[in-house]
Amino acid sequence: MIKSITYLIEEAISLLKQLIALPSFSKEESDTADLLCRFFHDRGIVYERIGNNVWAYNKYKDDSKPCVLLNSHHDTVKPNSGYTKDPFDPMVKEDKLFGLGSNDAGGCLVSLIAAFLYYYEREDLRYNICLLASAEEEISGKSGVEEAIKHIGPMDFAVVGEPTKLHMAVAEKGLMVLDCEAIGIAGHAAREEGENAIYKAMEAIDWFRSFQFPKISAYLGPVKMSVTVVNSGTQHNVVPASCTFVVDVRTTDAYNNQEVLDIIKKHVSVKVTPRSTRLNPSTIDLDHPIVQSGISLGAHTFGSPTMSDQALLPIPSVKVGPGDSARSHAADEYIFLTEIEQGVAFYIDLLQNVV
Repeated sequence: MIKSITYLIEEAISLLKQLIALPSFSKEESDTADLLCRFFHDRGIVYERIGNNVWAYNKYKDDSKPCVLLNSHHDTVKPNSGYTKDPFDPMVKEDKLFGLGSNDAGGCLVSLIAAFLYYYEREDLRYNICLLASAEEEISGKSGVEEAIKHIGPMDFAVVGEPTKLHMAVAEKGLMVLDCEAIGIAGHAAREEGENAIYKAMEAIDWFRSFQFPKISAYLGPVKMSVTVVNSGTQHNVVPASCTFVVDVRTTDAYNNQEVLDIIKKHVSVKVTPRSTRLNPSTIDLDHPIVQSGISLGAHTFGSPTMSDQALLPIPSVKVGPGDSARSHAADEYIFLTEIEQGVAFYIDLLQNVV
């Protein structure tokens, strides 16, 4: 029997309060994973769990049908020093539900769960629906969605729940952190000896500062590179043989990370070592049915400069959810209860036009 939307909203808010009350820092989400398992079990829903990732399928899953993934995370950052309220006390005041993770991304997660429950017992769906509550999103950890996706089976596209004021991120920046080293030859600074690694590094740093990648994303603009750390030298009278520096590279959907890395290595003479190339930019075609469904509901499309689990999903995805990204990681984090109400209704309508 399909539950009423009012009932589902009440369930969502109750679940969010319980999630807030349990610390769930990245890599330490076992208590909230346990809670989510109990939530599904108490409603007779078969679920699976790998680490602290929990997922479930609609009741009448049909392997001959395509599948849509509903994903949001239940881990949080640690509360910052500006908190004046107990971050684990789910206090409601003037329509605001306060608590760590309420906005990022608890409100999105429970709203997606409510939409999942709305469709759970439907036998006439064109798509299977998989609800995944993932771990380690805040640190892009390898035991989060990247691990879960190996076990949940093939997916065709995803709705990623993050606070966007119910507008749709159809593109999202990726990230590479590069460790670079310029190699010189040590010598005495008082004589014409050695080969100064700092000067070599300066040439490369100037390239990182000034180079413009030819392709520019319609939603995200140009690839952005920033040198953020520089280290060299041991004492004032020694020409340094090594200069290391770190480059933060924010990639766009105009390139994948490997393409950007290849261009960089082609242009600079220093050693370039990426810490990872796994956090790729993402994009989805504006003609995709899920995007068109959101547009029909009045959602605007935009490109997101902040990363989410979209970076680790190898399928088209749209990022959308209740709440405001500006409140994420802020002191005394909160979400409006009316935002959760709107989020539940939005997700149900978003899927109604597709599944």
